Amino acid sequence: MKKISITLGLLTAFFISDAQQILRMQDIQSAIEQKHPALKMLDAQARSMEEEAKGAYSWMPPELGAGFFQTPYSPRYWKYMDGQPGMGAFMVSVQQMFPNKKSQNAEFAYLNAQSLVEKQRKDVVMNELIFAARKNYYDWVVLEKKMKVLEENDKLLRFMMQSAEIRYKNGLGKISAYYKAKAALSNIENKQLMLRNEMEQKRIAINTIMNRDRNVIFEVDTNYVWFDFDKKMFSEDALKQERSDIKVINKNIEVNNLERTAELAKLKPQFGIRYDHMTGWARQPLMFTVMGMVKLPLAKWSSKMNRAKAESLVWQNEALKNQQEMIINEAVGMAESNRSELEAKKKQMALYENQIIPALRRNFQTMQLAYEQNTGELFELFDAWESLNMTQMDYLDQLQRALEIQAELMKIIEIK
Repeated sequence: MKKISITLGLLTAFFISDAQQILRMQDIQSAIEQKHPALKMLDAQARSMEEEAKGAYSWMPPELGAGFFQTPYSPRYWKYMDGQPGMGAFMVSVQQMFPNKKSQNAEFAYLNAQSLVEKQRKDVVMNELIFAARKNYYDWVVLEKKMKVLEENDKLLRFMMQSAEIRYKNGLGKISAYYKAKAALSNIENKQLMLRNEMEQKRIAINTIMNRDRNVIFEVDTNYVWFDFDKKMFSEDALKQERSDIKVINKNIEVNNLERTAELAKLKPQFGIRYDHMTGWARQPLMFTVMGMVKLPLAKWSSKMNRAKAESLVWQNEALKNQQEMIINEAVGMAESNRSELEAKKKQMALYENQIIPALRRNFQTMQLAYEQNTGELFELFDAWESLNMTQMDYLDQLQRALEIQAELMKIIEIK
C-alpha cells in the first residue's frame, strides 16, 4: 500500500508540475520552427521546384518513322522485270535533336532559383507567426498582472465589508457604502471571469500557432524586457538588409532576370541529325541518307513569343522595384510612429510607477488606517480604493499597449 501511495503521489506531482509548466517565447519560437505546417509546406514546395529543375538537362525524344520510300502505286513495278530491279523501298527513319547547352544551363538556373524564393518566403511566414505568438503572449502577461490586482482588490473589499458589518452591528458606522462595496466585489468577480476567458483564448491561440493540442495547459513568464530600439535599425538601408519580404522581392527580381536569360537562350540555334535506311524491292541495293539539321528560332516570325516574354519580365522587375520602395517607405513611417508612441508610453508608465500609483496607495493606506481607528468613514476608504484600482488598471492598459507596440516594432525589423 505504501508503494502504491508513493506512486500515486509522484504521478500527481508530475501532472501538477506539467500543468504549471512555464512556457517562454523562445520555446514557442522553437516549436513554430519545428512543427508549423505552413513552414513545412514551403519546404515541400522548394523541394518540388528543385526536383523540377533537374529536368532542365533533358533531351528532346528521338523521332522514329517507317514506311514506303519512292514506291510506285502499281505493285507490278515493284518486281524485277527484264533485267531491271524493282522500284521503291521500305524506309526506316531516326531523327534526334541535340539540346543547346547554354539554353539548358539558363533553364536550370531559372528553375532552381524558384526554390530559393520559397525558402526565403519561410522567413516572411515565420516573422508573421512569431508576431502573432508574441502579441498573444504579451497580452496574457498583462492579463495575469490584472488578475493579481483583482485578487488583491477582492481581499480588500471583503475586509471592508466585514469591517462595515461589525461596525454597523455595534452602531459605529453607516451601511450605505457597504452596498457600494458589495457591488464592486461582484463587479470584480465578473472581471475575473472575463480575464480567465481571455487567458483561455490566448492559450488556445498560442497552442494553435505551435501546432499542438489546443488543450495543453501552460503558464507564461510574467517578466518582460524592454528592447532597446536604435534609430539606425529603422533606416531604409537597415530594413532592406533585414526584412525578409524585401529579400523575397530581390529573389523574385533575380528569378525574373534568369527567366529572361532562359527565354533569350531559346533563340539560339539547335542542331540535330537524321538517318534514313532504305531496303529496296527486287534486287535494289540497300541505301541510306544522313542529314544534319538545325532549328533557327531566331527568325523574326518564330521569335515573337520569346522576345515578348523577355520584355514583359523587364517590366515585372520594374513593378517589383516599385513595390519594394513602397514597402520600405511604409515600414520606415510605421516604425518611426510606433517608436515615438512607445517612448511616450514608457514616460507615462514611469509617472504611474513613480508618482501616481505610490501617491494613491499612500492615500488608501492613510484612509485604511483612519478607518481602522474609527476616525474615517467607509465611503472615504472606498473612494480611495476605487481611485487606486482604476489607476492600476489604466496603468496595465498602458503597459499592454506598450508591449503590443514593441511586438510590432520587432516584427518590422524582424527581431526573433
